[in-house]
Amino acid sequence: MEFIDTHSHNSDPAFKGEEDEVIQRAVEAGVSVLIQADIDSSEREAMFELVGRHPGVLYPMLGLYPCSVDSGWRDEIDSMLKWKDRGIVAIGEIGLDYHETKEFAEEQKEALRTQLELASELDLPVSIHLRDATEDFLRIIEDSKVLHLRGILHAFSSSHEFYERVARTGDWYVGIGGVVTFKNASIAEEIKHIPLDRIVLETDSPCLSPTPFRGTRNENSRIPIIAAKVAAQKEVSIEEVASVTTASARRIFGI
Repeated sequence: MEFIDTHSHNSDPAFKGEEDEVIQRAVEAGVSVLIQADIDSSEREAMFELVGRHPGVLYPMLGLYPCSVDSGWRDEIDSMLKWKDRGIVAIGEIGLDYHETKEFAEEQKEALRTQLELASELDLPVSIHLRDATEDFLRIIEDSKVLHLRGILHAFSSSHEFYERVARTGDWYVGIGGVVTFKNASIAEEIKHIPLDRIVLETDSPCLSPTPFRGTRNENSRIPIIAAKVAAQKEVSIEEVASVTTASARRIFGI
């Protein structure tokens, strides 16, 4: 079986000094590709350096994370664009996050619109981070229908009705990670109503470890645990989950 982790942060300080060993464990577990999410200029150089050490396994995204958006977001975008010819496979992770504060809500919305337009211009998918900002996101994504967007709703934990509404605006998939294994997690029920060929797997490493590792540093090698839970909920084999989600990920990112 081959798996793809569609959202990870292997250059995060949580892995400092162990990055290569973590990646090797992933490959040994059948996770052959790890898509690296970008955050902002503070981490970007380290991310691209790590990608350069693992060609064909690590692939980079490029984006400004919503919680990194402030009054200087335009300068961050300008800085980001210097990396756009470095083999990026998506614009992400981008989106809206009002969980901690709405101080820069307007700036977040403008940054999101700008990056959606960039994705359309570059003909790249997007990886969307969304937290406590559903209505603003829906307004933006529905207004952006003319951009013919495609991408992944990262760390998806909403309803299948929400997914279906977003899906009407473009070619959209949901990223399912460790939360699906948590006791009483609503997403475990919701994915029963989302077609398997619209689901991709992710860890968001080092965050969101699946049960029984919840609360510990996550690793890409735990993708098979997530796949097994998806298989159980969809009443299919783990081999089918591996095959379908890997094919979808390769199609989305063009790898």
